[in-house]
Amino acid sequence: MKILYAIGTGPGDKELLTIKAVKRIREADIIFAPHNKGKNMALDTVKEYVQDKKVILLNFPMGKVTKQDYTDVADTIHDLIPEGKCGVYLTIGDPMIYSTFIYLMNELEKREIQIDIISGIPSFIAAAAQTKIPLVIKGDKFLLMDEFCEELLDDTDTLCILKTLRDKEAILESLDGKGFNYTYVKRVSLEDEHVLTDKEEIINDKDYMSLILGRKKDND
Repeated sequence: MKILYAIGTGPGDKELLTIKAVKRIREADIIFAPHNKGKNMALDTVKEYVQDKKVILLNFPMGKVTKQDYTDVADTIHDLIPEGKCGVYLTIGDPMIYSTFIYLMNELEKREIQIDIISGIPSFIAAAAQTKIPLVIKGDKFLLMDEFCEELLDDTDTLCILKTLRDKEAILESLDGKGFNYTYVKRVSLEDEHVLTDKEEIINDKDYMSLILGRKKDND
């Protein structure tokens, strides 16, 4: 049977790759990764382990991916992995957290292919470590979201907001009103990582690879 390992490559620092991820990449017969205008952070993170393996960049139209796109990519992966061999699908962070692979997996499971998931360190975990902000202690409620929802804040102790490029000022106003301290982290684990706490600096920053960690002041 064909095998596909979905590997989370973490937030970008190659030293945060798991040993298991490195082993599977070295063993793989073919490497798959989403195409992003010729760039791919996941592929860049593992490039020293890919060496001369065949790499296939898969097209997922940004913001317009359809069910047919996932079907076509699943067919490509299935067809290109040799029978009895294994391939690797690379994704930043973890494959089971806001990942395109989740939708792709649903299509792959309809085919004769074994799928194994290899977890990676998500950006918000790396950011919590870098800023020393505890995500949860006993009795806490942690909220992770990629679309901000103020209604959920009343019953939340700590939160992480991903994809903060839009409506940042309104988000910070809500966090202020609900009694949260917040920290903005961009490009966590990379050489150009920055941590910001000043409201105006956060609002003015336009980096897509960013997140906001928040914790209620009463809990600090």
